[in-house]
Amino acid sequence: MAKGTQIINGTEYVFEDQPYWDAKKKRGAHKRVYIGKLVNGEFVPNKKYLLEQELAETRKRIQPGPVPSDKSLRQFYGAVYLLEQIGESTGVVYDLKRSFPNTYRQMLSITYYLILENSPLYRFSKWSRTHKHPYDKDILSQRSSELLSAIDEAGKMNFFSQQAERRLEKEFFAFDITSISSYSQLIKQVKYGKNKEGDRLPQINLALLLGEQSGLPAYYRKLPGNVSDVKTVTNLLKDITFLKIDKVKLVMDRGFYSADNINALYKHHYKFLIGAKLSLSIVKNRLGEIRNELKTRKHYYPEAGLFALSFLETWPYEDIKPRSGKEIRENRRVYLHFYYNDRKATDDRTRFYHELDAMEEELRSGHLNPEHEKKYSKYFDVTMTPVRGMKIEPKQAAIATAEQNFGYFVLISNGISELMEALQIYRTKDVIEKAFGNLKEHLNMRRESVASEEGLEGKLFLQFVALIYLCQIKKVMDEKKLFSKYTLQELLDELDIIELYQHPGKRAHIGEITGKQRAIYEAMGVAIPT
Repeated sequence: MAKGTQIINGTEYVFEDQPYWDAKKKRGAHKRVYIGKLVNGEFVPNKKYLLEQELAETRKRIQPGPVPSDKSLRQFYGAVYLLEQIGESTGVVYDLKRSFPNTYRQMLSITYYLILENSPLYRFSKWSRTHKHPYDKDILSQRSSELLSAIDEAGKMNFFSQQAERRLEKEFFAFDITSISSYSQLIKQVKYGKNKEGDRLPQINLALLLGEQSGLPAYYRKLPGNVSDVKTVTNLLKDITFLKIDKVKLVMDRGFYSADNINALYKHHYKFLIGAKLSLSIVKNRLGEIRNELKTRKHYYPEAGLFALSFLETWPYEDIKPRSGKEIRENRRVYLHFYYNDRKATDDRTRFYHELDAMEEELRSGHLNPEHEKKYSKYFDVTMTPVRGMKIEPKQAAIATAEQNFGYFVLISNGISELMEALQIYRTKDVIEKAFGNLKEHLNMRRESVASEEGLEGKLFLQFVALIYLCQIKKVMDEKKLFSKYTLQELLDELDIIELYQHPGKRAHIGEITGKQRAIYEAMGVAIPT
């Protein structure tokens, strides 16, 4: 690559001119990658360039076939072997190698460590001494920090594109957001926001796109901690366009519903299935007409244990042409799927009455919750008398109005006309909740303590890669009913104790494998290691 220099604020920086293909402009282009600076005429490389050069020189080349060892080693290998096989079958290893050719082995080793140990990276050295892993060398704490910081956006987007191409056109993708608390005040996107787990720490939000059939994540993006769910869909659609993903089918809960988001999905010609709020006028009007009819025998679906009824409606699509500014108003086809469930009605009522009890206690104690401010006056009449003091009376009419919607829920879609198909796809959306659970519990992501922006970006990416492995393992465990015998961690621990022996001048060989361990490999569709 051609090198050049540029003076910025009096300092002469050295850059490499890297050609690339600009798909948008459909022509070749160039970008400058700064690799250091000139000090008194001598080249002083920056840390990222040094790390890339060091890793390029030291990365290990694996030769095909078994190779005699030149040292005596006894290391744990059984769980790493399972991860290696999953990496090959999901294309993770191939895609990671194409995206980060100089560092993918180190990245894989850290990924395996995150999965198997769930411990801070400074303990990697201890794990490395006892385990066979792709890089097969120690990665010191300083080196791991530099490695995380060197994971650039171009490599990540290339990895996302390749993973998405493997499966995106075959299934609906669930989209959701979770909050991650952070101890760092140095990261720009760490903000105070509404935390679903009640943490008082500032947070970032993590948006995740995950396949409903494959159960595997395809893309994530980091968001400021104070951004609401509904504002993220437009940016997601921009990202999908950048990734060149066609035929997108999205399923989202009602927290993402807004007229602007629906219009944006129509504009991009994407299929969608979204939970709709009962207060939406098109839903409210239709529900008022069918409330009694819906809960009749002919609309009962015993396989689902609920009542359901569907309607073809028109959506008032609106858009503005960017060049002319001309306003577009058209009617688009949309399906409204109504459902009623007795069990949900009971749960809704119980939850509502608990909330009323809490609010009444807050009123009596004087410790008011700002989030309940509007509800106090909506559901209670509060009066003060000189003799009896505070008197609290429930507003029965308002309570009855709220109760009439208990047990109902609505799905809105521009592509799914069948009631039960829509319900099945929406119910499998819980795969993303389980994925978030894996991120926070198994990958030590509940509270991130990374200090720098670059370090956080790198760690989030490797945790995302680790999540692909965990989701695949969990999917098979669900299918083969292995959770009746093991937790996910217990399954990995059972395999982790399988050892690999190496002696000078001889080929490495695997230690004893028990019947339990063989059964796990077979259930996972993995050949027994030899």
